[in-house]
Amino acid sequence: MNILVTGANGFVGKNLCAELKNIRDGKDKSFGTLKVDEILEFDIDTDPTLLDTYCRKAHFVFNLAGVNRPKDQGEFMTGNFGFAGTLLDTLKKYKNTCPVMISSSTQAVLDNPYGQSKKAGEELMFQYSKETQAKVLVYRFPNLFGKWCRPNYNSAVATFCYNIAHDLPVTISNRENQLNLLYIDDLVAEMIHALQGQEHREGNYCCVPTVHTVTLGQIFDLLSSFKESRKTLEVPNMGDAFVKKLYATYLSYLPENRFSYPLKMNVDERGSFTEIMRTLDRGQFSVNISKPHITKGSHWHHTKNEKFVVVNGKGVIRFKKICDPDAEIIEYYVSGEKMEVVDIPTGYTHNIENLGETDMVTFMWANETFDPEKPDTFSEPLENK
Repeated sequence: MNILVTGANGFVGKNLCAELKNIRDGKDKSFGTLKVDEILEFDIDTDPTLLDTYCRKAHFVFNLAGVNRPKDQGEFMTGNFGFAGTLLDTLKKYKNTCPVMISSSTQAVLDNPYGQSKKAGEELMFQYSKETQAKVLVYRFPNLFGKWCRPNYNSAVATFCYNIAHDLPVTISNRENQLNLLYIDDLVAEMIHALQGQEHREGNYCCVPTVHTVTLGQIFDLLSSFKESRKTLEVPNMGDAFVKKLYATYLSYLPENRFSYPLKMNVDERGSFTEIMRTLDRGQFSVNISKPHITKGSHWHHTKNEKFVVVNGKGVIRFKKICDPDAEIIEYYVSGEKMEVVDIPTGYTHNIENLGETDMVTFMWANETFDPEKPDTFSEPLENK
């Protein structure tokens, strides 16, 4: 299948073309047997004569070309209506009645130059379908967000992400203003489904089922917490679909010299202990480094439980049930050469000893974040009776 994408260098076009290339190259098999041959990318700086070639070869057209921030409002009609007419006339020239998708806007119902141009583009598409019997798919996009969206242009989310990531001020006129937001990956997935004839529809219009309604204040607060998380080590709630998508978007705006951030290493003669991240409801993750022949631990917990994975070096994890005076010491030998998870149950005093001649590195998870006021950690040596 040859796919024509107009507006290929825009926000939606870039993301769509990237995914089409993944499918074409066999890197993404989640869309089943869909076969992509040529991706015909057309934009404002493309040789205009190529439009004829592309319209003749295309088996499906995504018309994403448009204008939303012109210098003169008259450009709205030229960019959003005029080009659509040129595109459809070129398809008719070659008697190509392949399906055509057009990106309209929820503003098409508003009486402003931008909305009027989008509405005119919609009417043109429906008339084209009547004349040629070609399938048309008209999507009215709400506000979009995701990677590669231009900040300080027409997306509040992109501007907030960029400014917060770059330590620039953010201006909010009204924190209670609501936005209907559509994530770029959800949109691209819908567009691929449309390519397969599986689009979602509401009457004459196509739609994307997953739209998030949030306030400007909520967006700002979440983005501010993402920035602060590098200090608190708290991981956002990835169980919330919108938070997950917004966090991914925020990271894409980080300055390239700020991808990394330091961690506090608690170092002594035995080695070090470094907390990596905390979660609100899934505990915390840390890295423990033990020097050769060093033993750490010898304590137990009431409710706190842990998981240990030795990723480098070799050692032994010892356990003893504290409530049983006749209990024997249990030993689990561990090594980075054969990684396995060792659960640390409650009610067992335990320690870990480095048996090697090099540093032993252990990845540790605890079911709760450390609370110095209530550590739930009680020292108890491991000794046989």
